[in-house]
Amino acid sequence: MKDEQMKKRLLTKWVKYLLDFMFYCGILVTVTLPFSLKVIQKYYEPLMENYEESVIIYFVLGVSALVLIRELRRIMRTVLNEDCFVMENVVSLRKMGNWSFFIAGMSVVRSIVYLTVAMLVVILVFVIAGLFSKVLAMVFEEAVHYKEENDLTI
Repeated sequence: MKDEQMKKRLLTKWVKYLLDFMFYCGILVTVTLPFSLKVIQKYYEPLMENYEESVIIYFVLGVSALVLIRELRRIMRTVLNEDCFVMENVVSLRKMGNWSFFIAGMSVVRSIVYLTVAMLVVILVFVIAGLFSKVLAMVFEEAVHYKEENDLTI
């Protein structure tokens, strides 16, 4: 049993570090977008034709993804503290659902500028992520209510 708990704790810490890495790399990528897209546009013609629009759209998508990862990091902190059934996680999951839908919407806008099959997949993934987050928020909210009732009983 103790070995199982150690594995879970190690996995949780690893995921937390991965989210931290993604968050800080995301900041770096988002800030350097104007420069990196200039380099990439030499190899990808649609970027060359829509450079300004691409910078704006990818900047908005980058900031949105950072907000989403920030909420995940908040949830991971409660998991590490072994107190994950709290209202703060319900709020974070709702926000994650909203941001996922926003990212899907912005990806639709980006597809209007220039369409790729990969972007259609991104749209689908973020719509599913948004729905999943909203449902999970409802499940967590019920769990928080059960936990609060249980705490009052004791």
